Amino acid sequence: MKKPEVIVVSKDREEKGNYVKPILMGLGYTLGNFFRKPVTVQYPDETTERSTRWRGLHRMNVDEAGQLKCVACGLCAAICPSRAISVLPYEEEGKTRYPEEFIVDELRCVFCGFCQEACPVGAISLTGVYDYVDYSRDDFVFDIGKLRDPEQFRFKG
Repeated sequence: MKKPEVIVVSKDREEKGNYVKPILMGLGYTLGNFFRKPVTVQYPDETTERSTRWRGLHRMNVDEAGQLKCVACGLCAAICPSRAISVLPYEEEGKTRYPEEFIVDELRCVFCGFCQEACPVGAISLTGVYDYVDYSRDDFVFDIGKLRDPEQFRFKG
């Protein structure tokens, strides 16, 4: 019969009873941090600055006349890696094309910014709103009405 292989786990450990030095080092670290200024942010009363490149909730941009810039080309939906965007185009005869339905599922979105980069007319952009909270999954599905003003969904505490 073969001898079982034995793995020695504690060969690099120090001898038992040598715990005073690590405890004193830990207490010294704690005491050093005790007198430093705390870095806690009292959210939502205080907020930290976000980078200008931050990507939060989506916004549908409008032109000077208040009309959506979107021409429903579908490039944003085609390039979206998580398939969070769906566009249903509509075109009246002799008029411009526009989205009849434009839906962004914010829970599926990975906030990569590809939709913003792919849009040829600059109709969609990502805002700095990062603190949108709700109770239902359906409330995270944004249609054109919600996409016009995503700042209204900023958490107010």
